[in-house]
Amino acid sequence: MYQLVLFDLDGTLTDPGVGITNSVAHALKKFGLAVPERAALYKFIGPPLHESFERYYGFSQEQAQTAVAYYREYFREKGIYENFVYDGVEELLKALRGAGRTLAVATSKPEVFAKQILEHFHLDPYFTYVAGANLDGTRTRKDQVIACALRGCGVEAPAAAVMVGDREYDIWGARKQGLDSIGVLYGYGGQTELQTAGATHLAARPGDIFSFVTKN
Repeated sequence: MYQLVLFDLDGTLTDPGVGITNSVAHALKKFGLAVPERAALYKFIGPPLHESFERYYGFSQEQAQTAVAYYREYFREKGIYENFVYDGVEELLKALRGAGRTLAVATSKPEVFAKQILEHFHLDPYFTYVAGANLDGTRTRKDQVIACALRGCGVEAPAAAVMVGDREYDIWGARKQGLDSIGVLYGYGGQTELQTAGATHLAARPGDIFSFVTKN
């Protein structure tokens, strides 16, 4: 049984699709680039933003940092709230806490924004610790964020913790830190991506996560 459950935020606890894609679109417009249909921008959900701008638009590191700044112009005012909690998530968090589990968030989103989102949706009381990226671009890789969350919760044995997320980055980060993982199929990664990355378990809905965490 796992005693500490680490949750990704975007695509796992909440669906940020509208806010993130609108923020990316804002950045692209500032560069004078054409904005594709929304679904084409879903790939920005999960990985560090600067890496996505470099990978998908061929930006230099400097251009990517500028794009992230443009992204945040929209996100901090509007995009952060163009978001909703997945059905069943709060019930899951209540059940896990009731079962004596410690919960934490490990996200590549800047920590300050992650905390605002959790507070906005009144989910913050469920979590003992929130680990996220720094606004200066440091600690953006998922394995770094997971390591921060483990330290923050005082957990030294990887076998006692499990990472829950919807993208391959969550699974890779967990593996690098020696953790098992639960890939959620209701987010933005999908079964093939999560299986290929090596997810320990796959959850079709939030309620399935409880069974994986608490089974003997």
